Amino acid sequence: TELVYGAKLAWRNAARCIGRIQWSKLQVFDCRSVTTTSGMFEAICNHIKYSTNKGNIRSAITVFPQRTDGKHDYRVWNPQLLAYAGYKNADGTITGDPINVEFTEVCTKLGWKGKGTRWDILPLVLSANGHDPDYFDIPPELVMEVPLVHPEYDWFGEMGLRWYAVPAVSNMMFDCGGLQFTAAPFNGWYMSTEIGARDLCDVNRYNLLETLATKMGLDTRTPVTLWKDKALIEANVAVLHSFQINNVTIVDHHTAAESFM
Repeated sequence: TELVYGAKLAWRNAARCIGRIQWSKLQVFDCRSVTTTSGMFEAICNHIKYSTNKGNIRSAITVFPQRTDGKHDYRVWNPQLLAYAGYKNADGTITGDPINVEFTEVCTKLGWKGKGTRWDILPLVLSANGHDPDYFDIPPELVMEVPLVHPEYDWFGEMGLRWYAVPAVSNMMFDCGGLQFTAAPFNGWYMSTEIGARDLCDVNRYNLLETLATKMGLDTRTPVTLWKDKALIEANVAVLHSFQINNVTIVDHHTAAESFM
């Protein structure tokens, strides 16, 4: 159908995607007949289950009704279908993922109650036909997570780090044949640096570089020892290793860059 071809073409043309060599292998779920947030929730749960596939990740996109006059949009408020909550503490520190602090506050205002840990999976916040949003907790059995361990450093596993298996972007518009699909969550699979370098080590995210470097026994007093570079490598090694031993699809940045089209 046109929708299927349009979705594949949109991926093939995505300027910022390094993994688009995979563009022709995309499962398109046509949910243009959905009218309610509970209908959206059911479709998204099906999407997560399909794409997770017990670790053998499959690329998919779910397409909800198109924009009409701009006042009746369907929207997934979450930037990604799966993400960890971020909580501001009284002393100014943050528990969880700092990038999601604002969205976590939105969820709380809607009535959601998080456990307050570093790894609380956020609920889906959905709006249908321009109405106010509803929130839905994702069933835990649908959320595959990988505990992070390192092939050489035993202490790495004791840090209690983890990440979710499926990166699913849900805040981008899908433009197809002059139509605008304001709710069209899609996923591929992770490139290891997205987690190892960015999610875990960015200063405005989990910010683990110095902790890792210290545990590695590196001299963090001066940048010229390149302690940041060394720690970053081991974070990426751990992510690749952990996904591989759990049989969860992941690609390293060298392989991805090599196969780029």
